[in-house]
Amino acid sequence: METRPIRSVKEYRKALAEIDKLVDCRVGSKEEDRLVVLSLLVEAYEQEHYPIAPPDPIEAIKFRMEQLGFTRKDLGRILGSQTRADDLLRGRRRLTLPTMRVLHAKLGVSAETLLAA
Repeated sequence: METRPIRSVKEYRKALAEIDKLVDCRVGSKEEDRLVVLSLLVEAYEQEHYPIAPPDPIEAIKFRMEQLGFTRKDLGRILGSQTRADDLLRGRRRLTLPTMRVLHAKLGVSAETLLAA
């Protein structure tokens, strides 16, 4: 089993094709070991060549509100001020550390995402 870092698109596609063939392999088999190694190599290649930008904090808040069925009024109650909530969602108010803590605790928005503001 020769395993090397993925250095080209051709090697990347070949690794993906092999992963597709191995995905239903038996647990504990040599094929599973190969699947794990290839998956790690593909992940490393993707992180280097296709990085995913962190989400915009305000968009993440809006998305989480939608998931929870929250309205702007609900956010206003959480933040203690409807004006503060409206200004925040419109980009007229910056996120402060206390606001980030509340949003993390009450909405479950990741601290990492909020700190990217």
